[in-house]
Amino acid sequence: MTADLVLANAHVHDGTGWSRDADSIAIRDGRIVAIGSELPAGAEVVDLDGAWVLPGFHDAHVHPVQAGLEMNACDLTGGGDVDGYLDRIAAYAAAHPDAEWVLGGGWSMDAFPGGVPTAEALDRVLPDRPAFLPNRDHHSAWVNSAALRRARIDRTTPDPSDGRIERDADGEPTGALHEGAMELVRALVPPATPGEQTRALLTAQAYLHSLGIVGWQDALVGEGLGMADSLETYLAAARDGLLTAKVVAALWWDRGRGADQIPGLIERRARAAAAGIDAGSVKIMQDGVCETFTAAVIDPYLDGHGRPTDNCGLSFIEPADLAAYVQQLDAADFQVHVHALGDRAVRDSLDAIEHAIAVNGRRGNRHHLAHVQIVHPDDVPRFAALDVTANAQPLWACLDDQMVDLTLPFLTASAREQQYVFRSLLTSGARLAFGSDWPVSSPDPFGAMHVAVNRTAPTSRLGPLLAHEGLTVAEALDAYTSGSAWVSRLERTSGRLAVGAAADLAVVDRDVLGVPPDRIADVRVLRTYVDGRLVHGG
Repeated sequence: MTADLVLANAHVHDGTGWSRDADSIAIRDGRIVAIGSELPAGAEVVDLDGAWVLPGFHDAHVHPVQAGLEMNACDLTGGGDVDGYLDRIAAYAAAHPDAEWVLGGGWSMDAFPGGVPTAEALDRVLPDRPAFLPNRDHHSAWVNSAALRRARIDRTTPDPSDGRIERDADGEPTGALHEGAMELVRALVPPATPGEQTRALLTAQAYLHSLGIVGWQDALVGEGLGMADSLETYLAAARDGLLTAKVVAALWWDRGRGADQIPGLIERRARAAAAGIDAGSVKIMQDGVCETFTAAVIDPYLDGHGRPTDNCGLSFIEPADLAAYVQQLDAADFQVHVHALGDRAVRDSLDAIEHAIAVNGRRGNRHHLAHVQIVHPDDVPRFAALDVTANAQPLWACLDDQMVDLTLPFLTASAREQQYVFRSLLTSGARLAFGSDWPVSSPDPFGAMHVAVNRTAPTSRLGPLLAHEGLTVAEALDAYTSGSAWVSRLERTSGRLAVGAAADLAVVDRDVLGVPPDRIADVRVLRTYVDGRLVHGG
């Protein structure tokens, strides 16, 4: 046996736990050729000094280019409160006096009364230049008066069918735009240049590698939600040898069009494949989010006094149309990746996949529903029956200010008991894949695993959210490695440590399987390897 590289003096995860019989991994040409205790002669040996080697993580739902653009612009992530956000915005504007627009984002709804920012506050630091700042979940945007004027939004402007303009008692816009209403301003924002997109991708890639992430599924590749199409960014990065991660591009489904866009998606998939990029997934956004009452729910939202309203959220695509589109995409051997957050969106999406199976048979296209915040009990077993993966963002499965103040009071009692039902799904036989939805929330897998296990945020003093739906550490690890690799069709080569598999590894500083459950988020990544190449640490 020969090898190029040996990682020695380590604890090695063998797929079920720490191996008792192996303390080294031998790698040749990017593949694992041996896991054991003998060191091949002639190889470079890296002494890991007793560190712990895990399969590299795959993020099943993430937006790296958008995250990188925000990191490189007016980044409000972690700004804390209104004053903190305004300080960052003022500092950014002062440092970029020639920028026509102030762009960026990442604010949190729980920093504002009722979850809604105002143009009045933003005008204090930006009285003249327009600003467009999406929040961390990208379902709302904060704009100032200059932006409202430029977009000619006033009390006479109607709400679009797929969104809402936040207004005062007199009907005047107050500076927050939800869902499709964001497009009224975003359409005027200059798009990112190719150079800016490439820098954003590389910024994001370096950060994700620093967290042990070796691959991801980009959940929006196309012109959607105001984002510039990043397919060419990925193809150029691959061509120039800059793309070190393993990427699946989920091509954006334009909900304003119909099946006529499928031939174009097929052409984009073929063009990407020629460059070595898998673009065999299509992202359909079926609903919004609970905090803005746009997630599609079965039972209507409650008002501030606990009384039922007539609002059941938004279905961006009519269920019958969704079923037709999913069937046609499935027939073209696309994997369908659906944003389905409310229980009605989940049900409509499962119905659509069931229709596709009835017409096409089972084609093995690995469809999955992302977010699945609320799942009706009747629909839990359907995931396994239809072989649909639950693509969950576990960091959200906890009590925090946003959940306590902006979500729970407005959901029915039954819906509150069906949030992020990971244990129920797994027990029913469903597949779980984990992701972050970054920049919506942190892409750190260990923070997310902490919540999946404990059902509390790492620093929270609040109790758990539905503690009985928690996972074991091993189950959470599997969902973030082999589970997410599976939905990206990489399970034979990545997401596990085995002879013949790619050397996609995360080296961490402690025993994630043995630390106390309330310390999982403390685990830190020391090194990350993709195909045996060191992409972080050293």
